[in-house]
Amino acid sequence: MKRALPVLVLSVVGLVPVWRYQPSTGSASTEVAAPASTSSVPSATSPSGAVVVTGTTVRTDKGDVQVEVTFEGDGITAVRMLKQPDHPQTAAAVPTLVSETLEAQSADIDTVSGATLTSEGYKESLQAAIDAKGA
Repeated sequence: MKRALPVLVLSVVGLVPVWRYQPSTGSASTEVAAPASTSSVPSATSPSGAVVVTGTTVRTDKGDVQVEVTFEGDGITAVRMLKQPDHPQTAAAVPTLVSETLEAQSADIDTVSGATLTSEGYKESLQAAIDAKGA
């Protein structure tokens, strides 16, 4: 009987964080973008010959992900996140994803630990942009 009270108190103390947990459900746009489309289309061609293509909007459990890719010739010169989940791991993962894309010149990049859903959405949107540029 002497152990019942501490066990009960510790059980309640351990469950309080579980009851209070609220997963992030919203998403934030890092920049104002044109309305999201469900397909990838070239959005602009600059005088220097650079082609800017917007990837598809990919829905994840953490929020929407969408990229904009700038191509010069056959190479990727820039990647910009149009939509990304409002989550600390996502904000930390974006620079890594962009630098790996510029190095690999493809969507065949590693997933960033701690931001798996965002990484997968990023790669899917990036591949859609690459495919649209090739079409």
